[in-house]
Amino acid sequence: MFVARLITFAEADAARKSKPNTPTKRKMRKLPAPGPVRVQGVTAQTLSAGAVLTAQVSQWLSVEPWSASSINTVVGSADLPELPLPALLGLAAALTAAISLVLARWRPTWFGARLPAALAVTFLAAWFVLDARWQLNLARQVQATLDQYAGKTWREKHIASDDGPLFAFIEKVRATLPPPPARIFIFADSNYLRDRGAYHLYPYNVYFDPSANTTVPTARLRHGDYVVVYQRRGVQYDPAQQRLRWDGSAPVAADLLLADAGAALFRIR
Repeated sequence: MFVARLITFAEADAARKSKPNTPTKRKMRKLPAPGPVRVQGVTAQTLSAGAVLTAQVSQWLSVEPWSASSINTVVGSADLPELPLPALLGLAAALTAAISLVLARWRPTWFGARLPAALAVTFLAAWFVLDARWQLNLARQVQATLDQYAGKTWREKHIASDDGPLFAFIEKVRATLPPPPARIFIFADSNYLRDRGAYHLYPYNVYFDPSANTTVPTARLRHGDYVVVYQRRGVQYDPAQQRLRWDGSAPVAADLLLADAGAALFRIR
């Protein structure tokens, strides 16, 4: 991230030479100290059976926000649970079915022709509990989505979303850029931020790696290209020499057009 002051090539090289045995991290600006740790709450409970059961049920009934895997996976709680509800119900259904099969062989008259129906009811009951929990979580998520987006304009919805700070910065970038077409390279440590940044920059010609944190060699850049950097370590700019480089690459002449907290826009000269 880019905070504090810009450092020059000379300062970076001097720091590297003064500590020849210590790897030097090149960065555009000095990285910030980690933010303060905030404790939202502390819970003390006994290890009695009732307390453990109550805590486990509360965990199962907690809201599970949408995630990238929500379309295929149900975790069963907000955080990784100590005892996942799907695993518990699956194990209970399998154990019940196994006991029923053993009893059916030992005492055939207990079940008779009803054994298949009993097994089906066992698995359907487990499925029903899971589905009821999913429906409850869905209703809560719908309400949370309404609270977050209802009544807002198109722009306000983007600002309220998870990538709101990125969207706000890209707005400034678009206001600075000339009309399309223009070649834009976007660098970010996070795959998600690179993808979303490119999405917000379309219909410009955006170049980025969707799956790996890579950068383009400076030799491939040409006059008039733009480089968008967002929360990307290893980028360094010398304002005195107007030279930009990253990841130990050769410096390239560039103008700093826009600087924000953890982000910047450059134009290659």
